[in-house]
Amino acid sequence: MGENHYAPLPVALYGVMLLFAGVAYFILTKSLIAHHGKDSVLAKSIGHDWKGTVSVLVYVVAIPLAFVRPWIACAGYSFVAVMWLLPDRRIEKQLHA
Repeated sequence: MGENHYAPLPVALYGVMLLFAGVAYFILTKSLIAHHGKDSVLAKSIGHDWKGTVSVLVYVVAIPLAFVRPWIACAGYSFVAVMWLLPDRRIEKQLHA
């Protein structure tokens, strides 16, 4: 994106790649929960998976927005990255409960 000076198409394509990664994560979590059962520690610790849902929603909104305001789309991508960098204590809480 930087070499293209944040042109709309590269920013949108980057969002598509991020969206694919988010959908893959969503499928992986659902598959793991199905394998281990809905009453497993993993299923309880993941819960409603708000981070995964918010990530996919931000990507879906940011991709078409990249053609209007690429910098806002990049801000959305950055928001998701920062959101995932913040520690999530759900698994630790379930293991120590």
